[in-house]
Amino acid sequence: MLAVVNSPNAAAPVELREVPEPQPAPNEALVEVRAFSLNRGELRLLQIRPEGWRPGQDISGVVLRAAADGNGPRAGERVVALTDNAGWAERAAVPAHRMAVLPDNVLIEEAAALPVAGLTALRTLRHGAPLLGKRVLVTGAAGGVGHLTTQIASRSGARVTAVVGGPERGRHLRGAGEIVEGIGKVQGNFALILESAGGSSLATAIGHIEAKGTIVVFGNSSGEPTPFSFRDLAEHPNARIQGFSYFTSEAEERFAPDLALLVSLVADGSLKPHLVEHSWRELAQIGPQLRDRQIRGKAVFHID
Repeated sequence: MLAVVNSPNAAAPVELREVPEPQPAPNEALVEVRAFSLNRGELRLLQIRPEGWRPGQDISGVVLRAAADGNGPRAGERVVALTDNAGWAERAAVPAHRMAVLPDNVLIEEAAALPVAGLTALRTLRHGAPLLGKRVLVTGAAGGVGHLTTQIASRSGARVTAVVGGPERGRHLRGAGEIVEGIGKVQGNFALILESAGGSSLATAIGHIEAKGTIVVFGNSSGEPTPFSFRDLAEHPNARIQGFSYFTSEAEERFAPDLALLVSLVADGSLKPHLVEHSWRELAQIGPQLRDRQIRGKAVFHID
């Protein structure tokens, strides 16, 4: 079968190559992958992983063979799934507890955009629950995570302020009650701040957290360090800065229920991923555009 393979020493960072068919473990289903999405963090993995490594976390498709242990979706069901790697292929072995069945009105392409970005949005917001009536600040809101976060937070009753880099990057946003260009224009304090830029953005965010509020740090897209001391929180008593990792933030058995929740929100119209769709043969060309923030929303690739 064909699969995306890391090729750091070749002309392109990834190549489509023939690889052996997957051999699912008893707790894994065999999935025919129809679409997948690319996350900015995966671009970094392509730089540091060796020749021949196979990337791919966010996938959607159809179950060809259910897990031998009897768990998870049945053969023929459309699913969204999260893998550790090797998901960008014509077929993939996927743990049964990391899949959710798609409602009939959810597109394969929409589902492919959900695992990493959607789980990050959903699980970072839980650090501020309940959100009803609370002010929530989202930096990097025009990205894949930010766009989903603003919608889920709004549906949960939060008053959302979204920080974007410019007017064009904010035009597709849904759920934000207020959109500002740059964190320097933010006013007031927030019960929950979701911060992905780091550097000066995180330093400024600290000054906008309420007493007993939470800043969830889930990225450092600026690549800059953030100077910090106790005095920065002196006027925000008992506020906290929370680190976040989507793979380990909650128990393994929570993946399927959380993925099912995300696709149910898409099904009822509460959540609408903003997609930019391509053939998987264009992956090497689209990656640099995502890295340079030329893509608004989620880059989704069809396996054609």
